[in-house]
Amino acid sequence: MTTPWTHQVPVDHPLPEYPRPQLTRNDWTDLNGIWNFAVTSRDAGQPATFGEQIRVPFVPESALSGIHRKITQNDKLWYQRTFTVPSGWSGRRVQLNFGASDWETTVWVNGTQAGAVHRGGYDAFSYDITPLLNGGTNTIVVSVYDPTDSGGQAFGKQRIQDIAPHADRSIEYTAASGIWQTVWLEPTPTAHITRLDMVPHLQDNTLRVTVRGSGADGAGVKVTVSSGGTTVGSATGTVGTELSVPVPGAHLWTPEDPFLYDVTAELTGSAGADKVGGYTGMRSIAVKDVNGVRRPVLNGKFVFQTGTLDQGYWPDGIYTAPTDEALKYDLQKHKDLGFNMVRKHIKVEPQRWFYWADRLGLLVWQDMPSMDSSKTPDTAARAQWESEYRAIIDQHRSSPSLIQWVDQNEGWGQYDQARIADMVKAYDPSRLVDNMSGVNCCAARDGGNGDVIDNHNYVGPGNTPTESARASVLGEYGGLGYRVSGHEWYPGGGFSNEDQPSTSALNNRLVGLLDGLRENSMPAGGLSASVYTQITDVENEANGLMTYDRQVVKVDQARVRAANEALIAASRTVGAPVKLSVGQSVSIRVTTPGYTDRYIRHYDGLGFTEVVNAASSDLLKKDATWTVRPGLANKLCYSFESRNYPGEYLRHRDFRVRREAGDGSTVYQQDATWCPIQGNGGIRMSAANFPGQYLRHIDAELWLAQSGGTHDWDNPATFTEDTTWAIEPPWAP
Repeated sequence: MTTPWTHQVPVDHPLPEYPRPQLTRNDWTDLNGIWNFAVTSRDAGQPATFGEQIRVPFVPESALSGIHRKITQNDKLWYQRTFTVPSGWSGRRVQLNFGASDWETTVWVNGTQAGAVHRGGYDAFSYDITPLLNGGTNTIVVSVYDPTDSGGQAFGKQRIQDIAPHADRSIEYTAASGIWQTVWLEPTPTAHITRLDMVPHLQDNTLRVTVRGSGADGAGVKVTVSSGGTTVGSATGTVGTELSVPVPGAHLWTPEDPFLYDVTAELTGSAGADKVGGYTGMRSIAVKDVNGVRRPVLNGKFVFQTGTLDQGYWPDGIYTAPTDEALKYDLQKHKDLGFNMVRKHIKVEPQRWFYWADRLGLLVWQDMPSMDSSKTPDTAARAQWESEYRAIIDQHRSSPSLIQWVDQNEGWGQYDQARIADMVKAYDPSRLVDNMSGVNCCAARDGGNGDVIDNHNYVGPGNTPTESARASVLGEYGGLGYRVSGHEWYPGGGFSNEDQPSTSALNNRLVGLLDGLRENSMPAGGLSASVYTQITDVENEANGLMTYDRQVVKVDQARVRAANEALIAASRTVGAPVKLSVGQSVSIRVTTPGYTDRYIRHYDGLGFTEVVNAASSDLLKKDATWTVRPGLANKLCYSFESRNYPGEYLRHRDFRVRREAGDGSTVYQQDATWCPIQGNGGIRMSAANFPGQYLRHIDAELWLAQSGGTHDWDNPATFTEDTTWAIEPPWAP
């Protein structure tokens, strides 16, 4: 299965772009390309010969690597190549850098091990190999052991399985073992800069910068912020201490206007001292009350975050995009479709992915890759996972697009949720923290802290229960499927959460979900962000907005974009939720012209409307009286308890609305919760778990109805009037 970029990958020099945009130097040598390769048993030593060749940085399971075969927990991978140090580097230290290698990596140069073994599949690492160089042709040997899902480490959605397309209904995918990001050489002075930690402070229009270094303790440093070659501000200090660089009248970074400043940092005090480049965006992210609802705010203002789940898998490169243009493409498609956010799911991308997110203007939720979902991690696994998490935070902490860390997902490998969330918040207080995405799913446990409470709802979108301390977000919803003939990983093997019969049906359903977020989930249910599953098909998952090969965009791009733009625009002016008087008895009157003397009542357990007046019987008056209660499933919404059947509520089941006693289930609580929005001459009440579907009367019966739906009760005639209700004083005291 090929992508538009598969045949554009050069044999000897793939991914030639400088791989670290946040810490750039002019001199470097790319080591991507053809390496000698061998596979041995996991406990074997270095092989005497390397009988194959592999294209680095593509993993051996991938077609682009040239190997294209299954790797198991019993295998060890071996890489070998030679290089010479450019003559112009004389007198400087030589750093050997790896973007990422999964999982346990050992490096030798000219037969001597270069530093400690590196363990971790998603973080960059480096070795100063200067003492190991011979002045001529040097030989690098790299061994990698990757147990994937048979080990205790973070491996995300990788599974050891056949690499050839095959029938399954798994949401887990082909493993990616070994080197999977760029390898390069770089000369530095002995005292050199290793990282720039940058945090914008809009309160005083400054950029707080901490320059990290090696062999540079106490060294002087100067940081300069510029725009278009013109200096905006600068500050001096020492390595390891925070500098405050003025950025007067800061041009703010937003998804609509992702403005970036250039940043340089240089060690001072000697000629030829180290100097690096980078960039920053001036923005803030926080959670605060907006019209009585807890919401995330970007630069102090609420904007609804609408994004997709992005797995980051490729049919030709698996974990590694074939080209930098391909890496950019998925992010650009988010923008083309009107999304302003992306959730990078259970994988961490190369730094160039973050560069494109920063430059294109997408808010990023970054998941920490999970451990084994079927077992509780042991002490060693926990220590390794937390260490790797901190390394990932350090690596990407200066990216302006990254606004939220997602610690764990649906309980996979879960432990110490609250402690982990506190650890991450303390380690990077400049971003939001999601302690568990999908607290309502799969035996997940909510740590109770962090900045957001995150539900999953397929197909949804539904509403996440609101809280006084955390913002309500929908970490996953959707999963609408459509299989495109000729673009399936395994023809006939595709599956989704809800298959659609045509592209027209797919578009209608998707836009309906987005409209439900705009009309109900956000204003009535207090929802502040949503993540649609997903941007592309992945292997047999056929629920992407694009096919796995990126050859076909399945949806009407202009129509989806318009729906997303309407959602975002509505969030900028969203008011306070409609308020009803909790504990008060009310009667609910029809507002449809010609029927305004009718009220909601129950009869034999079913919901109807009936004429009620002063002459009506006491029983009818009681049947038409309801007590307003806090929403059983969402405190911003409401539940309506029967006046003469205490403990029984107005709920929908199989679309029919009825009076029914609670059974304590989550489903009942959701079915019996109604979220009001302001209507013309009254309020409209949508189901808490089905935004976009409303309480409607038709032929005197009460139904859960959707305009444009396929049922008789979805009849569009007088739909708005039939779903608008007046809250009146109670007929029964």
